[in-house]
Amino acid sequence: MGYPSLQACITDLEKNGQLIRIKEEVDPYLEMAAIHLRVYDHGGPAILFENIKGCKFPAVSNLFGTLDRSKFLFRDTLDKIKILVEMKGDPMKAIKHPFQFLNVASSALSALPMKTGKNVPINFGRTQISELPQVVNWPMDGGPFITMPQVYTEDIDKPGIMNSNLGMYRIQLGGNEYIPNKEIGLHYQLHRGIGIHQTKANAKGQPLKVSIFIGGPPAHPLAAVMPLPEGLSELPFAGALGNRRFRYFYDEEGFCISADADFVITGTIMPHENKPEGPFGDHLGYYSLQHPFPLMRVSKVYHRKNPIWSFTVVGRPPQEDTSFGALIHEISGKAIPKEIPGLHEINAVDAAGVHPLLFAIGSERYTPYLNGGKPQEILTIANHILGSNQLSLAKYLFICSLADDPSLHVHDVPKFLKHILERVDLTRDLHFYTKTTIDTLDYSGSDLNSGSKVAITVAGDRKRELWTEIPPSLSLPRPFNNFKLVLPGILVVEAPAYIGETETLNQIDILNSHLKDLKLDGLPLMILCDDAAFTAKTVNNFVWVTFTRSNPSHDIYGINSFTQHKHWGCNGPLIIDARIKPHHAPPLIEDAATERKVDSLGVKGGPLYGII
Repeated sequence: MGYPSLQACITDLEKNGQLIRIKEEVDPYLEMAAIHLRVYDHGGPAILFENIKGCKFPAVSNLFGTLDRSKFLFRDTLDKIKILVEMKGDPMKAIKHPFQFLNVASSALSALPMKTGKNVPINFGRTQISELPQVVNWPMDGGPFITMPQVYTEDIDKPGIMNSNLGMYRIQLGGNEYIPNKEIGLHYQLHRGIGIHQTKANAKGQPLKVSIFIGGPPAHPLAAVMPLPEGLSELPFAGALGNRRFRYFYDEEGFCISADADFVITGTIMPHENKPEGPFGDHLGYYSLQHPFPLMRVSKVYHRKNPIWSFTVVGRPPQEDTSFGALIHEISGKAIPKEIPGLHEINAVDAAGVHPLLFAIGSERYTPYLNGGKPQEILTIANHILGSNQLSLAKYLFICSLADDPSLHVHDVPKFLKHILERVDLTRDLHFYTKTTIDTLDYSGSDLNSGSKVAITVAGDRKRELWTEIPPSLSLPRPFNNFKLVLPGILVVEAPAYIGETETLNQIDILNSHLKDLKLDGLPLMILCDDAAFTAKTVNNFVWVTFTRSNPSHDIYGINSFTQHKHWGCNGPLIIDARIKPHHAPPLIEDAATERKVDSLGVKGGPLYGII
């Protein structure tokens, strides 16, 4: 739909039974987030909080809480946008089949940003940071954050809206050492669009102008998170997706202002000026801790008449950003593989926190099945994947050959892992990348942004039948006395709490001595964990524990392991130590008192009755 505003979107959702209003006073400290999480968990509607304690502005969340609702918001443009993205990968299609693409012409016109005068809704009023909803999501958060921002910057060497970046980077509004109403914190990585802009500004010793848009048509926040193919910018995409040109003007200080936003915060980042930001409950299911990040000096806070604050809650997947990811796959799923020759499908596994784990399917086109099915081209594809944009943040990449099972898909986690484990050659197929970069939010590595990767490349015929039940004869030595089969060929083993590397090596030696002479071909993977019952309870639990709590170079071991010419492998089961380590960030835990308060909203007569 071509919504002109967030309010128009809310009205449409309510008319179609996809939004509820909470009129009771709610506390922005933990309570709003807890309500959101509970409603999301039950597949519930968008939520309009009309009465926020200590704040005159209402707020909305869970707009994108289900894939069906996300598709509903863009029901008039989604198919056209898919065609436009696909045409970027193969522009000759429009030339070869011109009449087939006539219906996307209006979307192409909507993609052109439109400069306006200053008599627009966003110029209605001014406020200050402390007057905004001070939403705190998790008990250990360092302060209130903006969790659905659209952060706008321009290239200092090529100014103008067509060379701009619109990204979604969290914003800390208060707490820590920030001067109230004058300073806020921005969290982002230097390889992102805003980071590139800041690096250029720093090199020239000049401040970087930043505009933070909140609210506005739903196409705007979606555009801010889209991993668009190179050459497609966010603002034209927002216009095409929303069937409404992105409207903007520049204020007297030279800041770009989104005319349709509900709020706009402007300010500058001075060269090399940082302050502690965080902690923040993040999408891996743990806190990202306090670290120095860029400081933004606030200039103005704009708002429209009757504005609505837009927010979300992040935490252990699935969350609302899971639906974002599903919609992104709907739009660009076919385009992303075209950026990497030979790649057919790729999935950043949501249950593992997205970045830690990738599944991929590629082609073995040039030398398929030579040398007993030795992976060749898919290893080249793996290197390309781990060098591409946000995909480069992955720690674990499992990639297999399309020819081995053309019906296989990367979104079926159990089936994909079964395919891999049936075929993997643990003496050959593990390829490590050590002392490299990983996600800033991932604390499993050796330092901030520092860790390792492993690509597991599999091609050829099945090599084994996986265990579907544990043989009665299997035993493990003390202290490993509790173990469960979570999936075919995958055993989770409860181990003592992690003490250090020396003790871990001793424990691996104990396992190796006990298992090295046993026939374990049907058991290619073992996971050491703190709680076998929890880890084996669901596939999501297994994926989350295994791949968020391990650093490949430090935490992968094997039975009958060896190193040959710097290549590591093993002749028995692969072991991943997925226990919590002292350097890991703490996991997110709900506040019990707040949870009881939310429970009371779900009783008969309460605003969440029948929803939670």
